[in-house]
Amino acid sequence: MDGLKDGLYEKVISQKLDQKLKEALDRKEVWATVSDKVDPQEAVGYLSDYIRKLVHLCLKDLADQNGDSLLQKELSLTNGLVHYLTEKSPELATGNQVDREDFLLLELQHRLNQVQEVHRPRPATSLSRSFLFTNSQKDVSMVSELRREIASSDRIDFLVSFIKFSGLTLILPYLRTFTAAGGHLRILTTTYMGATDPKAIEILSQLPNTEVRISYNVKETRLHAKAYLFQRNSGYSTAYVGSSNLSHAAIADGLEWNMKVTQQDMPEIMAKMNATFETYWHSKDFQPYTEDDLPQLKEAIHQQRYQGTEKGKEITYSFTIRPYPYQQVILDALEVERRERHRYHNLIVAATGTGKTAISAFDYRRFKESRPEGARLLFIAHRKEILEQSQSCFRQVLKDPNFGELAVAGKHPAQMDHVFMSIQTCNSLALWDHMARDYYDMIIVDEFHHSAAQSYQKLLNYFQPQILLGLTATPERMDGKDILHWFDDHIAAEIRLPAAIERRLLCPFHYFGVSDTVDLTHVKWTNGHYDIGALTNLYVMESHTANKRAQAILDAVDRYTADWQGIHGVGFCVSQAHAHFMADYFNQQGIPALALDAQSSDEERQSASQKLASGALTFIFVVDLFNEGVDIPCINTILFLRPTNSMTVFLQQLGRGLRLDQGKDCLTVLDFVAQANRKYDFASRFQALVGRDNVSIPREVKDGFPHVPKGCSIQLEEIAQKRVLDNIRSRLRGDAFYQECIRDLYDAAGGTVPTLAQFLKAANVKPEVFYNGRRTYARLCAQAQVIPNFPEFPEEKVLERALPRLLGMDSPLWITFLKNSFQQKEAPKSLMALQQQYLRMWQFTLWGKDWQEAGLRDPWEAIHLWQRTPELSQEIQAVLYLQFDRFTILPQKATLPYPCALEVYCNYSRDQIFAALGLAKPNSVREGVKYLHPENSSLVNQDTDVFLVTLNKSDKEFSESTRYEDYSINDRLFHWQSQNATTPESPTGQRYIHQREKGNIVLLFVRDQKKDSQGNSQNYTFLGTAQLSSWSGSQPITIIYHLDNPIPAKYITTTDSSGVL
Repeated sequence: MDGLKDGLYEKVISQKLDQKLKEALDRKEVWATVSDKVDPQEAVGYLSDYIRKLVHLCLKDLADQNGDSLLQKELSLTNGLVHYLTEKSPELATGNQVDREDFLLLELQHRLNQVQEVHRPRPATSLSRSFLFTNSQKDVSMVSELRREIASSDRIDFLVSFIKFSGLTLILPYLRTFTAAGGHLRILTTTYMGATDPKAIEILSQLPNTEVRISYNVKETRLHAKAYLFQRNSGYSTAYVGSSNLSHAAIADGLEWNMKVTQQDMPEIMAKMNATFETYWHSKDFQPYTEDDLPQLKEAIHQQRYQGTEKGKEITYSFTIRPYPYQQVILDALEVERRERHRYHNLIVAATGTGKTAISAFDYRRFKESRPEGARLLFIAHRKEILEQSQSCFRQVLKDPNFGELAVAGKHPAQMDHVFMSIQTCNSLALWDHMARDYYDMIIVDEFHHSAAQSYQKLLNYFQPQILLGLTATPERMDGKDILHWFDDHIAAEIRLPAAIERRLLCPFHYFGVSDTVDLTHVKWTNGHYDIGALTNLYVMESHTANKRAQAILDAVDRYTADWQGIHGVGFCVSQAHAHFMADYFNQQGIPALALDAQSSDEERQSASQKLASGALTFIFVVDLFNEGVDIPCINTILFLRPTNSMTVFLQQLGRGLRLDQGKDCLTVLDFVAQANRKYDFASRFQALVGRDNVSIPREVKDGFPHVPKGCSIQLEEIAQKRVLDNIRSRLRGDAFYQECIRDLYDAAGGTVPTLAQFLKAANVKPEVFYNGRRTYARLCAQAQVIPNFPEFPEEKVLERALPRLLGMDSPLWITFLKNSFQQKEAPKSLMALQQQYLRMWQFTLWGKDWQEAGLRDPWEAIHLWQRTPELSQEIQAVLYLQFDRFTILPQKATLPYPCALEVYCNYSRDQIFAALGLAKPNSVREGVKYLHPENSSLVNQDTDVFLVTLNKSDKEFSESTRYEDYSINDRLFHWQSQNATTPESPTGQRYIHQREKGNIVLLFVRDQKKDSQGNSQNYTFLGTAQLSSWSGSQPITIIYHLDNPIPAKYITTTDSSGVL
């Protein structure tokens, strides 16, 4: 293997290399890792690069020879290859040979409407090959090159954090000429750091054919990109991306690096840049600028420049606030809870600092707007600061500077219609003695975990508002008191920590899984947790074991933190004795530490908080939550010194350290991973930290957690990683673990068989993991001997295989039809058209075929068949009820000229889609587009194109080349590419581009990738009907569609190619 060095490769294995590899492997000279069979989409890039290199070598070899006809030889070789390719691919048009020696077309200009030829200035660097500018003395001047790029473009897009007047003047004359001649200029910038000069924006906005959009919310938008895109209709577009903002220092003086990218040699990069720019451009974060906005711009820049000073406090924030996508997801979920499930008492769980109050304000605004008579509001909190901040937030959302009155600290409101009241004032006024039960239409209780206190009981028991909304970061109280009973034991929605970290609402975490010195496999396990007494015995009473572990904890803190002086830490312990033991041990080692417990007074807690913030204390050791009422943003280190099987408690404790604070880069988390009981759940912990349901946790562990939120990391020590993987595998291996859980629940409930929902919650297992295509819950119950054994019929195997597909069902109308059907003893005499579609979709969900091919006597037997096995019938119904409780977006009805069972925003498999649309053989569809018409569909009465879009077309989880073909530009516009062979002249192309004239229907279905995290085919989300907005190109045709239904916030983060929404 001479010539090949040790290291990483992405090298195509030729016959020659294959032979060398085999020989070296046989001689045991090397180890080699070879890919699996390469995905066809990915192979395109690798093989074309491989051929390009071979062709380059051959042409270079010819060019290096002596002789007069070298160019002729190069052309001959090129034409031979072109001829061969044309024979192999008929789609390639003939006439692709190169016949002339002056074969480069440099410029073209049509004479129509032109008096004389006008040459465009040509950039000094190539239009087809990329180039790196370093602003060195020997480099091409970037300013000069930008001027030539401007003068030779058709459209220009600038994306910069800030614009200085000094930088703009260097290119302003060229921009004036460009825009005056009809060139279109778009500019995206921000008020970041107050660096932008308002005069520069003012001048740019006055140029003709120019649009400027500005992000004022720099904390959320966090735009630091610098890119200059020069679009040319010829297809020879270029872009500059690097470190230069539009300032004199950046583009003229500084040693800045900027890469020139060309459409010809980096088409995928250019496609990604264009797609990302379009997403930013249409994002609500960037507001169109007009001359009327100059005062607002100056105010925002002033605020940024003098942030944190007295001068910066002079001006109040006055911009419109809209919900961000992560907030809109919560609002959508609340709407579903009320309108579909008729639950009007709802709890939102979100970490402190993630905008719970803003969500409640948006929710109130929506509720108020739905009622002509308005809506009376009572907002309850326990601290004056919270009430003042909440009132301010509501006023901004409602754009009403006078909205609501405060009732706190002896201050009583003049009117009671909209009140922000402390719970203390509420009790002193005894509101229930003066107000009607239904006086308030909406009551919001912040920090709802306090509601278990006696002071809240009269308020909650007396008033009967139409809507009760609870907000909390800590739904699981440490004293065991329950708050969920106010909400039917149901959490309506949660803001996941990773989503808040991505939005910079919370601090990133660096999580280290440290190998623990103790073995917990034989520690007593009861009711889903380790026995506290047994753990205390290990961690405190057994002197040698306890001291050895405490020293290991101390060593780990030293290993994973930069400086003991900078630590503001909290250690979560298993018991009061454990907390005091850890504090004593740290103090003995010279580390200032303190233990707090249930007996600690409020004064002691407050004092400890202040000492921790000042640095007088390095660590506070506590049992479970530090203190629900005390907030210490400076906490930058958390120690998990006890195994916590409750996800809620784990996330509550983690959330204590995620508050943003001056000078705090990240939260360091040390989690001590012991040999664990098989019932201990590691997988859920890492799923919560990653924040994505569509990834496999065992794969994340092996690959080093590539999908953590930006700025975060998860690292497991080698032994800790092995323990985690062994634990996850032991839970997934076979059915013994699940049978044991069922038996434990049965015994704990005094001989009552646990429901499917109870089992899934107790086992901490997602339905998608449990239903693996090889088991049913009913059969496991029989094997666990909690129900009598029942006969095995062939349909049990059908159900086993189909259950993963049932978990993809989220159409409330379809689920409701099936739930009602399973309650019917006899077949209905007749079915309406939609019901027939529902039934056919059900047949394809279970059997993958129509009832005749499945061997059923009639369509209804797909329901009736299960009555002979009540255990399986009950399980199907339990899954349907489970699914009805899981969807979080209110479906819409598509406007179609024929009855259609498919609901917009619901998810369907390919078979379900085409079963509903009346195709005879739904499972025969292989391509991403299906043209339906009355001849091939029993339902469609108007020509319909069904687009099945897979955003990531590669089997790889991440593909750098296939995500920029189909994507959403915003919630209404979708960028779509036809098959590569489609031309505008072809019948298919004509149907696409003349959609409006022909009256054709386009139905758009989108999914992220081919497989889900369990390896099953991923369903498609129905985004509704789409209307052609514009089109361009050929082979493929690029079409921008306008969607009749906006893409919901839950899905926009998937369909958006830039990943910023």
